[in-house]
Amino acid sequence: MKFTDGYWLLRPGVTARFAAEVADASVTEDRVTLSAAVRAVGHRGDTLNSPLLTVECWSPAEGVIGVRSTHHAGGRRALPEFALPGEGRCGSAVRKDSVVELTSGELSLRIDTEQPWHLGFSAGGTELTSFGEKSLGFVTDAEGRHHMVSRAALGVGEYVYGLGERFTSFTRNGQSVDIWQEDGGTSSEQAYKNIPFYLTNRGYGVFVNHPGRVSYEIGSELVGKAQFSVEDQSVEFYVVHGPGPKEILARYTALTGRPALPPAWSFGLWLSTSFTTDYDEDTVTGFVQGMADAGIPLSVFHFDCFWMRSYQWCDFTWDPAVFPDPEGMLARLKERGLRICVWINPYIAQKSPLFAEGAANGYLVRRPDGSVWQWDHWQAGMGLVDFTDPDARAWYADKLRVLLDQGVDCFKTDFGERIPVDVVWSDGSDPQRMHNYYTQLYNETVFDLLREVRGEDEAVLFARSATAGGQQMPVHWGGDCESTFEAMAESLRGGLSLGLGGFGFWSHDIGGFEGTPTPELFARWVQFGLLSSHSRLHGSRSYRVPWEYGDQAVPVTAAFTRLKHRLMPYLYRAAGQARDAGTPVMRAMLLEFPDDPACATLDRQYMLGGDLLVAPVFSADGTVEFYVPAGTWTSVLTGEQVEGPGWRRETHPVDTLPLLARPGAVIPFGASSDAPVSDWADGVTLRVYAPADGATAVTPVPAPDGSAAPVTFTVTRTGDEVVVETDSTLPWNVLLAGVETPGHGEPHPLGTLHRCAAGVQRLAARRA
Repeated sequence: MKFTDGYWLLRPGVTARFAAEVADASVTEDRVTLSAAVRAVGHRGDTLNSPLLTVECWSPAEGVIGVRSTHHAGGRRALPEFALPGEGRCGSAVRKDSVVELTSGELSLRIDTEQPWHLGFSAGGTELTSFGEKSLGFVTDAEGRHHMVSRAALGVGEYVYGLGERFTSFTRNGQSVDIWQEDGGTSSEQAYKNIPFYLTNRGYGVFVNHPGRVSYEIGSELVGKAQFSVEDQSVEFYVVHGPGPKEILARYTALTGRPALPPAWSFGLWLSTSFTTDYDEDTVTGFVQGMADAGIPLSVFHFDCFWMRSYQWCDFTWDPAVFPDPEGMLARLKERGLRICVWINPYIAQKSPLFAEGAANGYLVRRPDGSVWQWDHWQAGMGLVDFTDPDARAWYADKLRVLLDQGVDCFKTDFGERIPVDVVWSDGSDPQRMHNYYTQLYNETVFDLLREVRGEDEAVLFARSATAGGQQMPVHWGGDCESTFEAMAESLRGGLSLGLGGFGFWSHDIGGFEGTPTPELFARWVQFGLLSSHSRLHGSRSYRVPWEYGDQAVPVTAAFTRLKHRLMPYLYRAAGQARDAGTPVMRAMLLEFPDDPACATLDRQYMLGGDLLVAPVFSADGTVEFYVPAGTWTSVLTGEQVEGPGWRRETHPVDTLPLLARPGAVIPFGASSDAPVSDWADGVTLRVYAPADGATAVTPVPAPDGSAAPVTFTVTRTGDEVVVETDSTLPWNVLLAGVETPGHGEPHPLGTLHRCAAGVQRLAARRA
């Protein structure tokens, strides 16, 4: 929200007060409390008829410093609040003469109490950001609303990223962003997943601990400031030190929660009925058999909205007119090795029997007069489940439990954004704060049920809306996009932005949701989709079975599905990094190359894990432009070697795209391409790409269920030899520059596997 009229003036009706100097400072062992006068105090009379801000500073975790700025402190505690599972007590505070300093890890906050107001955050002797003159205070607007305002200084060349899954330009500089859940598609400034956290290329991030609307002006109102404001009497934020972007995410997700590890089967290909298309069991079976006949392995079948009866979403009852035997149908699909997902949302239509049941028991959100809140958008007369009521959560979960008993494995938790503010919540939550936070309670309810019934290692969602902390309940997908190359690029921007908010797993509608893709678009989106963490074919008014999209669609879909399956030992290792450190599987280039200025703004390519560069093709003629960082990179698909740093412009046939292995990478390829789950260590091929002499790479091959320690390979290039040390007693191969040799002994014909004893194996590094 903007408050100024240019640099000098305020907008009509706006008054502003900002911290000007320290009136008093209290320092304890690990906390600093400042009283901030909003004007210079020259004599006692200046203390009268003037506000005083209370500014508290502390450290909840190493490398993180919190600041709470408060005007009037007498209000009631407002709910909901973000859960911070990593919050504790850390840091130390000292006072020496006029200087107060709070230190946590390498991050320090310094205040000189005898100088004009200045909160300076530094690490390693370098100031990261600061809150100086007119940077911490409150504003009253023309309508009399009270806003707490903070303005963090931006340096020359500093870029800001994140704030959720945003589809606008990748860097937030120059943008106005409201953290407010909206069902706005992927082609506007609105977003389904709004996260009040940003990071910069200067070694820090800022998390605003407020679940309601947070209004950002990122170099927009004041071009040298990242401004954020909330309509409240207090604002709390955390400065999170890196120094690199991965370390920032590690600290941020340690505080707000790390992603769970999705089951390995969820990384396979999902196929949907699509939204408004006609379908029954024969249609579904025909799709499944068609995929098998085409040689396209399918892992999950998803039933979208119309598995239930029209006008009755949600009643969680299969439409008997088209699915007279749901239990039998699900059993028949499971006999084909499929997992089952069904669509749900938190809205209860008036025609659903659950509406009367929920209303009678007080499980639906009510207006201040006690009536059930309703409207006709989406579903006629729909109400909204009140997830702040534990009994309502249990009631809703029990309806889903029936579906799990029938054979359903997971749920697509759609919607969660259209949450009214003219209502009363069971636990007394503030409606403004609950608007964004509702999705957290909704997805928690479903995810907790899946963990209870299916087990910790089997729980997975396909969720659309999220707020801070939602990363703990994967997977999320990008929402309703058009079937165009432009929307495909928008989707990628949104996913990379979301990943910079700690969300480790992300997907999108392959082919686009609205409209029908051309054969060229479908093939290119298939490549992108199957080189994403999760992959789903889904549309609105048209099916997304590949044979509908030209002669090339089937072989491209089959090839990239099978490629993803072979990459599973590599991808699941990257998934473990998301779980353990908050690093997303799909990574903006700046995460892996923070010191390469060319990577700072790249949003049409990404790293899949730490070692694979993916540049999707966003053109019908196959032309693609992408940047290659320094070193000798190798095409995984063609074996061509590419020297970086530099930009490349290439034209790719429909069955290829730029997929480059990082210099020195050792990427494990599983032996089986038939399914995402297999014994990945059995017959694994280690593909060694352009190793430097003397370089060593440690490559773990995880177990699909994460139950056992991974099999580990240590690969060292020494002159003309590759030395492999491993604890594996299973067959394995090494592929170096196009020549495959078995695990021990003399070279054998390509593809021959030999059982290897654990220990050190020396392999000739000969080239073709």
